[in-house]
Amino acid sequence: MGPTATHVAAGRPITFPVTPDGHAAGLGSLVVGMGCFWGAEELFRTLDGVTDTAVGYAGGAACDPTYRDVCSDTTGHAESVLITYEPQRISMTDLLTYFWENHDPTQGDRQGNDIGSQYRSIILTTRSAQHAVAVQSMNIYQQRLHDADRGMITTTIAPLERFWHAEDYHQRYLVKNPGAYSNQRFNGVTCPTGAIRRVEAAAVEVPR
Repeated sequence: MGPTATHVAAGRPITFPVTPDGHAAGLGSLVVGMGCFWGAEELFRTLDGVTDTAVGYAGGAACDPTYRDVCSDTTGHAESVLITYEPQRISMTDLLTYFWENHDPTQGDRQGNDIGSQYRSIILTTRSAQHAVAVQSMNIYQQRLHDADRGMITTTIAPLERFWHAEDYHQRYLVKNPGAYSNQRFNGVTCPTGAIRRVEAAAVEVPR
């Protein structure tokens, strides 16, 4: 599919879809879902080292889904954020810390009052080392949740297959609509970054 809209921040055409090898040399990319994608994008877009963000749909089987399709709970896709970043400036540990701490990863197919599989917690990786760090970070954070008498993590971690950009009006929604709805905030349980950073330092990239 060709360009259908212009990214509100970068001023460039949005193309569909984005696949794991679709980012520029020297940059990393990661896709996460943690409830409504408006607030999730706002959480990541201003971090030092993040070069670009976009909201869209990922984790399902349907091709070229619309917002209406995804909200019907029939596509398998989750509302997601594509994060492009400079690994020399921001690490997977940093990104995962923001992810784990700013939503409740134990709620299954919901996030707060938002109910449906499109609001589930997901991490979709684009490199084998990313995947290994994400899985170990989940195990580490689960222990922290256990110590706080919280539930079991329901986050899905899988390799990214395709990311479909959402409609233009969803991109940078909170920039265009300050004060609009967002359900991402500190969940009360801190992430043990030191332990995750050691896992990241030991991760070895292997061909996928």
